[in-house]
Amino acid sequence: MRLLRLLAPWVIGTFVTFGGATLGHAQPSSDSFTPDQQALHILNRIAYGPRPGDIERVKAIGIERYIDQQLAPESIPESPALTRRLEALTTLNLSPIELFDRYEPHPVFGRRPSVEEAKAIRQKARIILREAIEARLLRATQSERRLQQVMTDFWFNHFNIFAGKGLDRLWVGAFEEQAIRPHALGRFRDLLGATAKHPAMLFYLDNWQNTAPGSPGAKGKEQGLNENYAREIMELHTLGVDGGYSQDDVIALARIFTGWGLPQGLRLGRSNTNGFMFDPRRHDNGTKVFLGRTIRGAGMAEGEQALDILARSPQTAHHIGFELAQYFVADQPDPALVDALTKRYLETDGDIREVMRTLLKSPQFWDAAGFDRKFKTPYEYVVSSVRLTGMPVMDVRPLAGMLAQLGMPLYGYQTPDGYKNTRDAWLNADAMTRRLNFATALGAGRTRIGVVPSDDQLQSGRNAPSPPVRTIKVDDGPRPLDADALIATLGHQLSAKTMTAIASAAPALKAGLVLGSPEFLNR
Repeated sequence: MRLLRLLAPWVIGTFVTFGGATLGHAQPSSDSFTPDQQALHILNRIAYGPRPGDIERVKAIGIERYIDQQLAPESIPESPALTRRLEALTTLNLSPIELFDRYEPHPVFGRRPSVEEAKAIRQKARIILREAIEARLLRATQSERRLQQVMTDFWFNHFNIFAGKGLDRLWVGAFEEQAIRPHALGRFRDLLGATAKHPAMLFYLDNWQNTAPGSPGAKGKEQGLNENYAREIMELHTLGVDGGYSQDDVIALARIFTGWGLPQGLRLGRSNTNGFMFDPRRHDNGTKVFLGRTIRGAGMAEGEQALDILARSPQTAHHIGFELAQYFVADQPDPALVDALTKRYLETDGDIREVMRTLLKSPQFWDAAGFDRKFKTPYEYVVSSVRLTGMPVMDVRPLAGMLAQLGMPLYGYQTPDGYKNTRDAWLNADAMTRRLNFATALGAGRTRIGVVPSDDQLQSGRNAPSPPVRTIKVDDGPRPLDADALIATLGHQLSAKTMTAIASAAPALKAGLVLGSPEFLNR
């Protein structure tokens, strides 16, 4: 609590009273970055911050080469230790059908499971979310494919689904592994198609129920037009809220996507496409006019044509360009940068890798005025804090619990618009106090993330948030982190005001002051 009393007036006062202005920041002293600032900037924006030695490694190979490497994650070998950890997560690579068969109570040979059997199966299914969370946090903190992890998080948030909605508790991990990650730096059209056909999205936005009224396949919950997915794919996934579509376009697109869903009655064993099934008996075969184009009845091909139109739209290019610029450059990005990204998207038919190359080599990205100016989301703050320490993560539960406390539980955002990444969304006194609690615990060595949990601990809390970090006890005593090592990992980029505060603090409090400093709360 002593460290919290020191940190609170300094950090909260800086950010809340002054709105996160440059007070207390180590801004570049000229119009260009120093080599250390260059390295720190690229690591903060595409790698969740530096680990020990990262700044030196980036400087040694050069910024250009580092960017090129990160844009080709398949060329970067992962550590054997991380690979082994991921391979041990048994549900991570199961198909939606396999997940449904193993973890959802359903009739087998005509016999329904008893109440007790169904309860046991659902309890067993908690492992799916736990392993998805573990995989995400292990990759974010330990992977060498840094940009791939950032882009996977970015696109999952863009195509957000909520793990708490029905069957999505089974499919959230598969959605990330099979629909998002493989296409995170690929072509947007492939990414859009993969999400459109994944059972997690079909269930989350209710398109599995979308049926032409009066069609031969209309029965049960599948007997009427459902506009949810049609609306959200245009408003959030492609054109944007101001993308020029009308309610008539929403209805037309809903008609186009009738029959896109899951096997009727959720009999997933009938599908050989990982759970997706087009049912022609529920499809509206009439002619539609969508975004000014006539689409004649052609079954499932109509949906593919609509996805082509959306993916190649200039409005989609602009919407994606704005979101990327906002995430990687500034809360209010330069319109000239958005225009450049839009142009590159259209030139390359939505090649995300090439759009990112343009962004990462743009003058706006390398404008020294933007150094240390993006306020970290809770996820970015927690992950970058762990990366800064360099410690191995043996137990992700304290990190997942902290994210829940900070209002950003993984896979826990209920609405399809996803978490915001701007300062205004996350900067408030309560959130800052919680971050300082985390800085206190991590700096004092009291989070236990480096301790292997016992089987009993895992079994008793597979799907429950961890207790508040500040209450975690350590049997063999806390080991405070080395503040000087943390400062060196940051390239000695803390401001004079921050360094003075750290120098005047007791040794056991210094690391927490680094982790709770105004500079480290930004990226």
